Amino acid sequence: MAEIGQKTLLDSGWLAARSTDVQLTGTQLTTTHPPTSPTSSWMEAVVPGTVLATLVENKVVGDPFYGLENETILDIADSGREYYTFWFFTKFQCKLSGNLDLNFRAINYSAELYLNGHKRVLPKGMFRRHSLEVTDILNPDGSNLLAVLVHPPDHPGSIPPAGGQGGDHEIGKDVATQYVEGWDWIAPVRDRNTGIWDEVSISVTGPVKIIDPHLVSSFFDRYTRVYLHATTELENRSSWVAECSLNIQVTTELEGSVCLMEHLKTQHVSIPPRARIQYTFPQLFFYKPNLWWPNGMGKQSLYNVSITVDVKGHGESDSWGQLFGFRKIESHIDSATGGRLFKVNGQPIFIRGGNWILSDCLLRLSKERYKTDIKFHADMNLNMIRCWGGGLAERPEFYHYCDVYGLLVWQEFWITGDVDGRGVPVSNPNGPLDHDLFMICARDTVKLLRNHPSLGLWVGGNEQVPPADINTSLKNDLKLHPFFESQSENITSVEGLSTAYKDPSQYLDGTRVYIQGSMWDGFANGKGGFTDGPYEIQNPEDPFKDNLYKYGFNPEVGSVGIPVAATIRATMPREGWQIPLFKKLPNGYTEEVPNPIWQYHKYLPYSKPGKVHDQIELYGTPKDLDDFCLKAQLVNYIQYRALLEGWTSRMWSKYTGVLIWKTQNPWTGLRGQFYDHLLDQTAGFFGCRCAAEPIHVQLNLATYFIEVVNTTAEELSNVAIEASVWDLEGACPYYKVFDKLSLPPKKVVSISEMKYPKSKNPKPVFFLLLKLYHVSNYSIVSRNFYWLHVSGGDYKLLEPYRNKRIPLKITSKTFIKGSSYEVEMKVLNKSKKPDPKTLTYKNNFAVRNDDSDFDMTSLKPIPDTRTDLKQPTGLFQRLYRQFSRESDGLRVAEINGSDGGVAFFLNFSVHGAKLEHEEGEDSRILPVHYSDNYFSLVPGEEMSIKISFKVPPGVSPRVTLRGWNYHHGVHTVL
Repeated sequence: MAEIGQKTLLDSGWLAARSTDVQLTGTQLTTTHPPTSPTSSWMEAVVPGTVLATLVENKVVGDPFYGLENETILDIADSGREYYTFWFFTKFQCKLSGNLDLNFRAINYSAELYLNGHKRVLPKGMFRRHSLEVTDILNPDGSNLLAVLVHPPDHPGSIPPAGGQGGDHEIGKDVATQYVEGWDWIAPVRDRNTGIWDEVSISVTGPVKIIDPHLVSSFFDRYTRVYLHATTELENRSSWVAECSLNIQVTTELEGSVCLMEHLKTQHVSIPPRARIQYTFPQLFFYKPNLWWPNGMGKQSLYNVSITVDVKGHGESDSWGQLFGFRKIESHIDSATGGRLFKVNGQPIFIRGGNWILSDCLLRLSKERYKTDIKFHADMNLNMIRCWGGGLAERPEFYHYCDVYGLLVWQEFWITGDVDGRGVPVSNPNGPLDHDLFMICARDTVKLLRNHPSLGLWVGGNEQVPPADINTSLKNDLKLHPFFESQSENITSVEGLSTAYKDPSQYLDGTRVYIQGSMWDGFANGKGGFTDGPYEIQNPEDPFKDNLYKYGFNPEVGSVGIPVAATIRATMPREGWQIPLFKKLPNGYTEEVPNPIWQYHKYLPYSKPGKVHDQIELYGTPKDLDDFCLKAQLVNYIQYRALLEGWTSRMWSKYTGVLIWKTQNPWTGLRGQFYDHLLDQTAGFFGCRCAAEPIHVQLNLATYFIEVVNTTAEELSNVAIEASVWDLEGACPYYKVFDKLSLPPKKVVSISEMKYPKSKNPKPVFFLLLKLYHVSNYSIVSRNFYWLHVSGGDYKLLEPYRNKRIPLKITSKTFIKGSSYEVEMKVLNKSKKPDPKTLTYKNNFAVRNDDSDFDMTSLKPIPDTRTDLKQPTGLFQRLYRQFSRESDGLRVAEINGSDGGVAFFLNFSVHGAKLEHEEGEDSRILPVHYSDNYFSLVPGEEMSIKISFKVPPGVSPRVTLRGWNYHHGVHTVL
């Protein structure tokens, strides 16, 4: 029984069948001949999801994400649209207790619906909601039969032999996702995303229904006086005048799930019979409310806003609720850089974000996946996600987690240059065939998403503007309320706001800027020229130079993204485990030749002959898949840290923002990603996390000056920087402290030039550790570790360094709640501590007493006091021994080693507890959130890493530590 004002999801118990395999009509299916269970024709369906998701789930076709299996699946261009036209069937219980709506939040592309023998039509358009009042056609006994015949897009197109961006571009004639015909980062999606791809629900109301409320906040007196504006539509479904009490309530959650009532206001409203009206509440006043801030700028404070309507003689008729954040987003074209500069709550924000397509190209969307995806972006210290125009208008669950984790969202409409008039060949110059349908979908999308504080701006399309009439309509519909324009400072009171202009909540949006295209008006060259990119491997120093990118805000810059070896083995057959051939060219560069499976999965090489030497080969020619992927992670870390540090180095002087192309892949692609489709992070994830810290110490790789970036609004005073260079023998040939520093807000400060390696006899490969810390208590503000080589050199000396046995002490403490684990791992590099005469340590900081090199001494291992720990065997045991014990609730593992030096490129992973696995078996538990990973420790240094994850039923987890010096792994069973 659905409750008044609440929706009940219909997300299970669905069956599906190809339309040509069903000889019954929709009326028969929902009256006399309903399917009751899976048969040769009917199968369990994935709803929400696509036809292809259902076929994959039932193993009717292979997994298109695995190897070359997508090539075995019939493409709609070859099969015809009927092949992917499917029936979806379910039952639901609902006894009549009011007015019942059957809601489809989205289908692709059109459908006929049958409920208890009665037919309804769901019109075309992938991005529109459908809400049908079905009160009169419910069965009296409460048992209801529902069948939906879903048709694919009208113009699914075909895939040219050479592939291309958006195939033959025919999909652009429809209002649908365009990536489905394939791109340079994804293979074609065979059913073009046909299906019931978003939630289905039923909802019950009384005589009056609440429709699409709009919430807006306005700010005065430096954000101390805030007003909440609210407008909603109300529909009276009865044949008499409805006398209503309309209530708006605002609460905030305190500690311990206790809610504090901020406001409660009740208004009387009369609604004529069968009428729909728009009602605007009187403004609600707040004094110094907690504001919503983007990630890295402050807390993401959210308030619960609920609206209810009671009808005289009938009680509660409907209710609506939304988490809402008080914030103001502004932007303008910056005169110094030419880039678009964003402000949130009056504070400029330097944009460091990423491009997003969607989480899964079979549209298997879920709250759990969205939560992980968005938290990953917050973990990387990013502050914006761009929803690319060839993908989705993202779902409310996506926006919910962006609200929670502080990710601003750049949402594009469904236009791309490649498909809509600027691709090869030129096609669809006038965009989709049905412009009215495009605007229906656009307006409905705005209403669906506009109350989310994370939504930052609307953009007409990717590398293209919409057709003139659509563009004009979007500009008119999305025009800013005067309060949100740049001259809004002239409005000094809510009285002036309300008397001079209509209430901002009466606009379709009115609070966010609309930009006509991704390379216009402060983005790229601002005039629509193809001036985003580049998209390939770079020399790490290039992002710091003037000639890599000329414009103020780059909406797309991309690079490599090979995942870890375990992901390759999990997503490809053995033929796909072959690493690229390294083909030497006459000009001295290397061309990588990938195997056919990697090529199909859009592998992006780690070399660009004529411009960039192979960055993996700098470490020596890889021997096998594990070696290749490990060295690729070294490159991933350097590559993405350099991209973001290079842009941040010119904050406000040359740039206002940058978006990485892309942060992830909606399938098992091999380029442009910080984490793979299985949700395992690459090292680039943590290179990004490092570089995008709100306060960050870094080395300018072009000038070798140490810089500090302060993106916050607060001055940082009484801080110091420790710079130490370590060689491969464990000595410290360079050490310096820069103290008495003050770092102004929103600035980049150049501290000093590194004298090493310009000094005499520099080591060909060396490590640099930078630490920014508070002088008062030595607490670290920012830590940054580099591995570097002299000009013209390489990293090949790191290869024999793998044989060094660096002693470690690993202490773990585990907290378990149900299936959720939180683990704190402390890792100490116990190798050859410095001689006290030359160096002392205080709170993890080296304090140099003279200019001599460090004198290291050995440490003895702690004996093993545990009897239940299974010791590793074979080569691992011969190389070094692992000692473990428990004390005071802690679990301690110690690795004995006789060498001194840096414990290099350590990384944790989480697995099922058994140590032995079959070849190719994926033992990983995913996803896992790490406070840091792919880290290195100098002698005597300790780091604490926090790890959180959930385990599947019946699985006991173990945490494994591997690294450049620990390739066999150290295991801790939790």
